[in-house]
Amino acid sequence: MSWALPVEPEELLELALEYPYEAPDTSYLLEAGALKPLTTAALALCLGRYPVVAHGSNRAPAQLLRKFGTAATIPVTYGWLSGYDVVFGAHVSRYGAITSTLHAASGCQVRVAVTWLSRQQLARMHETERLNYTYGRLPAATFLPEAGPRPASLAAYLGNRGALLLDGRPVAIEGLEAEGRPHPAMSQRALQRRLAERFEPGRPLAEVVLERIARAEVRSAFTLALPASGPESLDAFEPLQRLDELPV
Repeated sequence: MSWALPVEPEELLELALEYPYEAPDTSYLLEAGALKPLTTAALALCLGRYPVVAHGSNRAPAQLLRKFGTAATIPVTYGWLSGYDVVFGAHVSRYGAITSTLHAASGCQVRVAVTWLSRQQLARMHETERLNYTYGRLPAATFLPEAGPRPASLAAYLGNRGALLLDGRPVAIEGLEAEGRPHPAMSQRALQRRLAERFEPGRPLAEVVLERIARAEVRSAFTLALPASGPESLDAFEPLQRLDELPV
């Protein structure tokens, strides 16, 4: 079961066009619906949990609250992932956003979050990611944490269709800090405008996005029309489970 979408058009457009949403600049603890500092006691909660790279909206408290509610306790730590970048994937979510994926980028390092999930929380996260992603492992050596433990094993979600290509190149997500990035970066809103001009010339962006949210067949057709790099086999990424194959 996924999370409920808002009803009002303005809220739907915000979900679609503000992805991947605001997040704190430093590591934090999400507890009882509030953000708290990562104290020594809070960091101890990481022990025995599953560290999962949050390269898109899952680093944002608002998205974690939508998925897990206010009862969840989740440590979120930041660090640098080497050899990859966070780019737009060739996939449109049910809430209209073009979502993120990891893309191999030699010489690049990108700042990502890691969510430390309990077994039940990981199963819930799988449910919310099932329409587009494969779950697997990256070597822990690719990640240098700014706070918290260095994971012995690091999990991540990889988009099944690969990176979205614009003018033949991947597009990084603007606002996510990176060094040595070899391709351009854009905001969600700017990318959506470019794609609307290409696929729906003359129509207002809001109208286009709301139709994709409302009509699954329109959304699916648009997703399949997006130029994509194709499924990526990232260096040292070990696929564990393609989530759209999980039983409903």
